[in-house]
Amino acid sequence: MHRLRTIGVAGYLLLLYGFIFLPVVTLVLFSFQEGRFPIPPFNGPSLKWYQAVFSDNKLTSALFNSLMVALISSLVSCLLGFLAAYGFARYRLPGAAPIKAAITAPLTVSYLIIGFGLLVTFNMIGVSRSLLTVGIGHVVINTPLCFAIIYASMGDHQLNIERAARDLGANDWQVMLRVTAPMLLPSIIAAYFLSVTFSWDEFIIAFLLSRFDVTLPVEIWSLLRSGLNPKTNAVGSVVFLISVVIVLLLEFIIFRRGAPRDRKS
Repeated sequence: MHRLRTIGVAGYLLLLYGFIFLPVVTLVLFSFQEGRFPIPPFNGPSLKWYQAVFSDNKLTSALFNSLMVALISSLVSCLLGFLAAYGFARYRLPGAAPIKAAITAPLTVSYLIIGFGLLVTFNMIGVSRSLLTVGIGHVVINTPLCFAIIYASMGDHQLNIERAARDLGANDWQVMLRVTAPMLLPSIIAAYFLSVTFSWDEFIIAFLLSRFDVTLPVEIWSLLRSGLNPKTNAVGSVVFLISVVIVLLLEFIIFRRGAPRDRKS
C-alpha cells in the first residue's frame, strides 16, 4: 500500500511538472531549430535565430527598455513601499486601516482596469505615452507588493534596537536609514527582485501606456502578429533565461544568506 502511494505521488508530481515545464522546454528546444518553422521534426541545433534576435535593433532596444523600466520602477516601488511600511508600523496614523486597504487595493484589481485608468488620467493631464508612463504604471502595481512584503517583516522585536539607537542620540531619519533599513534588508531585496520580475514581463500596462519606445513583451506581441517562427522562440527563451537569473540571484542573495544563521540558531 505504501509503495502504491509512493508511485501515485511520483506520477502526480511528474504530470504536474510536465504540465508546467513542457511548454517552456518546447519553446527553448525549437528556438534552436535550423529551419524557419518551429514544428517537428527538430532540425538543428543552430544559434542563427539568437544571432538574428541580437542583431535586430528593435528587439535589442526593447530589451534595454524593459530592463531600465524594471530596474528603475522597482527601485521607486521599494522606496515608497518601505516608507509606507515604516510609517504604519512605527506611528499611530488616523484612518490607518482604510489607508492600508487603499495602498494594497491594486493587488486585487485587474491590470487591464489599472492600465485603462492610467491611460485616461494621462490623457486628461496632457502627458504623452512613453516609457515614463509605463514606469509609473509599474510603480502603481508594484508598490503594494513591496509594502506588503516589507510591512510583514516589521515586528515589535526591532523596537528595542531602535529605542537604543535613539538613546544614543540618533534622530528619526538616522534610525530609519541606519538601523531599520539594514535590519529589513533581506525583505527589501526580496521585494525589489519580485518587482523586477513582475515589471520585466508585464504586457497589458506596457502596451496601453507606451507609444514609440516599447518594452520587450510589446515587441514580442508585434512579432507574433506575423505568426510563430524560431525567432520568437529565441526571444521568449531570452526572457525566460533572464527571469531564471533573477530568481537565482534572489535565492543566493537572500535565502542562502539567512540559512547559516537559521542552522546556527
